[in-house]
Amino acid sequence: MSTKKQRRSDNFKDRKKKKSTRIAYLVAIIGGVVLLLVLFFVILFNALFPPVGMEALKKKEKRIAEIYFSDSQERFLVAEKRYIYKEEDPAEQAKEVVKALLDGSKTGNVNTFPPHVALRDVKVDKDGVAQVNFSANLSKSHPGGSTAEMATIYSLTNTLTANVPAIKAVIILIEGKELPSLKGHISTLNSFRPDPDLYAPVKEERG
Repeated sequence: MSTKKQRRSDNFKDRKKKKSTRIAYLVAIIGGVVLLLVLFFVILFNALFPPVGMEALKKKEKRIAEIYFSDSQERFLVAEKRYIYKEEDPAEQAKEVVKALLDGSKTGNVNTFPPHVALRDVKVDKDGVAQVNFSANLSKSHPGGSTAEMATIYSLTNTLTANVPAIKAVIILIEGKELPSLKGHISTLNSFRPDPDLYAPVKEERG
């Protein structure tokens, strides 16, 4: 038979063991809650402030481009300076240039593309020929006429070759296909090279 002293000792040990178990459970619960809170705040922070990769950081760098539109008489091409995202790849840089052209003039010059035209893609081959693929609205909404068609073709060609050194010539595609012309006047079955004669003459300052 156990003595009172032994029973007291056993009871003390039991209480101490139970206390240790309760403390262990409490620590585990607190640790779990803290871990859940940390995960919650990490997820919340990432949702509010998405991590910026190297490509995104590179895209923040901008450069000046010269975008060509028609003058008020629609006879010559006039440059407007724009800030566009700088890209190392010629095709990606060409996309930024064309987007600026499609955005239209900001200084009152005549736009050379109809509204609601979307750029589908740009590909540049090893010979420097850029295939620029537009949505069907380029043909459907184009006003037509030799002057308007020439303005569209050469504002695109001169703008791309002036801003992307790797591009030497331009082919226009609509929904991935070559068309005989934009609206029936100037053939678009061949590539186009820049025409410097279309640049607006520089006005001489009078002394």
